[in-house]
Amino acid sequence: VQLQASGGGLVQTGGSLRLSCAASGSTFKLNAMNWHRQAPGKQRELVAGVSSGGSTTYADSVKGRFTISRDNAKNTVYLQMNSLKFEDTAVYYCEADWYTTSEPIEVGRSWGQGTLVTVSS
Repeated sequence: VQLQASGGGLVQTGGSLRLSCAASGSTFKLNAMNWHRQAPGKQRELVAGVSSGGSTTYADSVKGRFTISRDNAKNTVYLQMNSLKFEDTAVYYCEADWYTTSEPIEVGRSWGQGTLVTVSS
């Protein structure tokens, strides 16, 4: 399963961006889908996650500003980012757990290539 992230860019403080991450492959189902980020000189951190049933979790730093959602028909996860702050500047990575639906059954985890979000102060 391959993940393709898009939607990053340059935005001013207080602005908004919407990230997308589409999964592709053959005969698979997705479980949890997550967005992580890594700022320069910092460790990668989990930003938000959504389960296959739609339950969501958020890092405290983004609660109330970011919204994660998924479209199961399109095998896509989104991250709507509002009220962006300078400290949100990072490379954002999507990640998804999956399993195949035909024999042999396989489970795995895939990462997208990362999309850069730059918030200017």
